[in-house]
Amino acid sequence: MQSWLWLPLALGSAFFAALVAIFGKIGVDKIDSNVATMVRAAIMFVFMLAVVLASGKIGGVADIKGKAMLFIMLAGVAGALSWICYFWALKVGKASQVAPIDRFSAVITLVLAAAFLAEKVSWKTGIGAVIMTVGAILIALG
Repeated sequence: MQSWLWLPLALGSAFFAALVAIFGKIGVDKIDSNVATMVRAAIMFVFMLAVVLASGKIGGVADIKGKAMLFIMLAGVAGALSWICYFWALKVGKASQVAPIDRFSAVITLVLAAAFLAEKVSWKTGIGAVIMTVGAILIALG
């Protein structure tokens, strides 16, 4: 994969995550947030199954074993818990406040990656993380 390709993909991720906040806030207006999360997960499963089938990669599921399967399963549980919290937060809060705090996950990821993956944090990255933290708080409180 091209070394520059991460940027447009990450921007696409951010754009679609923003749409999740807007669509999700509208969607949970009159229904239980856990029901909304379950429907979202079902739609995502069907969509991803179609993508994997269309790409001819369905056989790769059988190749996931051992440690990889354990950590993919843990990521699935963490993702489900994240969605539960996110949709519940959207149900009771403003999308413009929930989303920046949710995106604070970037700073948490930075800390966890340094602690558990031995990724190095430069002083520039550290300052950026502080700015992101302050920004998330200011946006959420604004």
